[in-house]
Amino acid sequence: MLYCVCLGHGIILLLFLFSSVVSVYVEAYDNLLSGPVAQYTALSQKIGGDLLNPVIQEVQAFREKNRSSPLFNHLSAVSESVPALGWVAMAPKPGPYVKEMQDAAMFYTNRVLKDYKEKDKMHVEWVNAYVSIWTELQAYVKQHHTTGLSWSQTGPVASASRGAPAPPPPGPPPPPMDLGKSSGGDSGATNHNALFASINKGADITKGLKHVSDNQKTHKNPVLKAQGGPLPSGPKPFAARPTAAASPARTLPPVLELDGKKWKVENQEGAHGLVISDTELKQVVYTFKCNNSTLQVKGKINSITLDNCKKLGLVFDDVVGIVEVINCKDVKVQVMGKVPTISINKTDGCHVYLSKDSLSCEIVSAKSSEMNVLVPNKDGEYTEIPVPEQFKTVWDGSKLVTTATEIAG
Repeated sequence: MLYCVCLGHGIILLLFLFSSVVSVYVEAYDNLLSGPVAQYTALSQKIGGDLLNPVIQEVQAFREKNRSSPLFNHLSAVSESVPALGWVAMAPKPGPYVKEMQDAAMFYTNRVLKDYKEKDKMHVEWVNAYVSIWTELQAYVKQHHTTGLSWSQTGPVASASRGAPAPPPPGPPPPPMDLGKSSGGDSGATNHNALFASINKGADITKGLKHVSDNQKTHKNPVLKAQGGPLPSGPKPFAARPTAAASPARTLPPVLELDGKKWKVENQEGAHGLVISDTELKQVVYTFKCNNSTLQVKGKINSITLDNCKKLGLVFDDVVGIVEVINCKDVKVQVMGKVPTISINKTDGCHVYLSKDSLSCEIVSAKSSEMNVLVPNKDGEYTEIPVPEQFKTVWDGSKLVTTATEIAG
């Protein structure tokens, strides 16, 4: 079974929350389950492969542990979008949150479509079924829970067409207390009368007090002061609650090895001489969580991926497929030979140095910032050109037209 346990159980959990109120929006949710979710589950069972757990955090952890899986793009699509199930906690507009999570998976669903479009139509149907779940969920939320959950989250259940009757109204408040009475019977009234009689004495109320001489006062008698110990200093401020020491981050061992057809470069820190030289056309390079390092890939290779890297420099000769930069920060990529496509996704800070032979390269970017392409001049110097991050879209009467704009200022 493929990925269906996660999504299925998550939706079943939400359905359980709805079960206390059987109304029109619950019936609409049933239609969602019997439609796109059922189709997605059936296709997942046919494809088979890796099985996911029902907890969102475990889904994401499972994806990280199975990066070598042949269905890694499927796993990533589910991992990136499954937080949409948390729309119940989003306010005031949970619908756009579902759309945002759906868009987060688009990069990986597009890769699945690209890989299987000519190979296996079932995977294409799987993508369509999976995407339709979030499309239908967004429409459902927009219609029935526009500004948040339609039922009460803390108090009585909201009104419904079929449901439990409302709780009975609260009883009348208790009668006011009679200050003239006490649990001790008539003695309460006697005590009150004695108290008011004492107050009515005015200044004479102090005549019954005993005079205390200086030698009987603790603060003026050193002997009494020594016997009584330190004087109380009043209430002390609350002491800060001790906090547990933060557990140190687990450091994973660095990796640079060939695993089948994949060169794995992982967890490198401050390594400025990483070189992959014995390459073949069918091989790929996958670089994960490498920081403040440099990597050189010699020869002609199929593809290169940088994932979750910071301050990494990549230099390579030729790539016949694609170079992908995902979830990175402050990276530099230099092409010495040729590459047809460079993809930059969810990355802040990326410099791409093109060679004369790679000027026809297509650069595709999404959800990224601070991107610059450096083009070589005749004298060997580079001209730096920023990649647009802001766009303008207008309706020309028949279609939407989008153009890049420069940020003012």
